[in-house]
Amino acid sequence: MLYLFDLDGTLIDSEAGITGSMRYAFAQMDFAPPSAEILRTWIGPPLRVTFPTVLGDDPALTETAIGHYRTRFDREGWAEHTVYDEMPELISALHAAGHQLAIVTTKLQTQAQKIIDHSPFGAAFARVYGPDGDGLHAGKAELIARALADFSADSADTTMIGDRYFDIEGALANGVCAIGVLWGFGNRDELESAGATEIASTPQELAALLL
Repeated sequence: MLYLFDLDGTLIDSEAGITGSMRYAFAQMDFAPPSAEILRTWIGPPLRVTFPTVLGDDPALTETAIGHYRTRFDREGWAEHTVYDEMPELISALHAAGHQLAIVTTKLQTQAQKIIDHSPFGAAFARVYGPDGDGLHAGKAELIARALADFSADSADTTMIGDRYFDIEGALANGVCAIGVLWGFGNRDELESAGATEIASTPQELAALLL
């Protein structure tokens, strides 16, 4: 099997680094940031989707905000995360069982690769998929399609695991099994509405579905 894992909210709790970098971007531009509750919902979707909800439909302003965000994230935000309990053991077990593993995230590929390289399970993941520096081709559906092609994998033998509706919709667009997890930044209603094939409340439940 090919297992594709989202990063933020699935393998790591990255709220501090992401929301801290968002607040930094707004401060640099003299904009009041949204509430902590709103910023938390911004974890997962592309920044080009979320920043305009505050900055308005101004592409140049959005790109400036993204630039500020990346400055802080690249400097310190990338390290402001914790690995969810029991996920290293699950990844190790999947790898030992001979399954192929890859990361599919809307975080920049270089940022995600750096996090994975410094994680306890970095060696288990064969590839890390994310948008390039220009932030284009960032949709989950496109990234999952790229992974399927690279691994020459059949969609019927592939599963995407993630915490947000973007993960579920991207998987289903490729005919891939979509498992939602509840310890991240989404919720059951969001995942069910997106069409999740299965939903795991804990890493133990996820292990039972995958192993």
